[in-house]
Amino acid sequence: MELRAGQIAVVTGAASGIGLALARRFAAEGLAVVLADVEEGALEKAAAGLRADGATVHARVVDVGVREQVFALAEDAYDRFGAVHVLCNNAGVGSGAEGRMWEHEPNDWRWAFEVNVWGVFHGIQAFVPRMLAGGEEGHVVNTSSGDGGIAPLPTASVYAVTKAAVVTMTESLYAHLKAEHARVGASVLFPGPHMLRTGLWESHRNRPERYAKSRPRRAPYRSLGQWETAMKEAGQEVAFTPVEEVAEHVLDGLRADRFWMLPDSEHSDRQIRARSRSMLERTNPSYLESFILD
Repeated sequence: MELRAGQIAVVTGAASGIGLALARRFAAEGLAVVLADVEEGALEKAAAGLRADGATVHARVVDVGVREQVFALAEDAYDRFGAVHVLCNNAGVGSGAEGRMWEHEPNDWRWAFEVNVWGVFHGIQAFVPRMLAGGEEGHVVNTSSGDGGIAPLPTASVYAVTKAAVVTMTESLYAHLKAEHARVGASVLFPGPHMLRTGLWESHRNRPERYAKSRPRRAPYRSLGQWETAMKEAGQEVAFTPVEEVAEHVLDGLRADRFWMLPDSEHSDRQIRARSRSMLERTNPSYLESFILD
């Protein structure tokens, strides 16, 4: 896809992290950006920063898990700009689940699925028909994760399941668009290749009351800083990928019409090979053993 000044990009989860980096990068190419996020204060700050840099910006508070709000976002974007060329379904949350899967609270699953899976589906249904009807070149980028998208991290299994679903949803979307000979493409994004400094670790700050936990957590939520400190105390250095690199990877992928927006990583390649080998040879998933806790 050729990116040109005057095109319109819509980004969910745009108030911080990957979403804000994407919005900034699109704005640097001359695109107008529509920012959507559930966190109003952070969203207003992000929009103000982009406007100060000369970008054309529209911001709207949206809970992507609520279908009506995503459709209202699409209506708003088209009323204001007349078209959408790039849609980044990027909003995501961690579930806050603890313990073994059979011990999880159902609301941990409901909330994670509402945002991470239903949010992507709502974005597709709200925007893609309009993008197709417009007849212009366009693209949909859905954010997955190596956790689940490639192989699950069992200690974050709820998140992994949702991100695996995003991969399959995007593969299906790609096939449907190709069957229609559409000028709209689809890609799945795997941010990385290393850890990222995003607000995902503090997702609980935006957890809706309708998905409140029914019992107190066994342990308090741990911030990224606390986790990083614990890893260093254990003698393990953690590498981080700047979110700006993720945004650059997305733009490169858009220009190359690349479905798998998966950065080069020997670790990811090992996981892909190990999982594929396990399936082809019908063997048990030994690639998970390093993550299995006593």
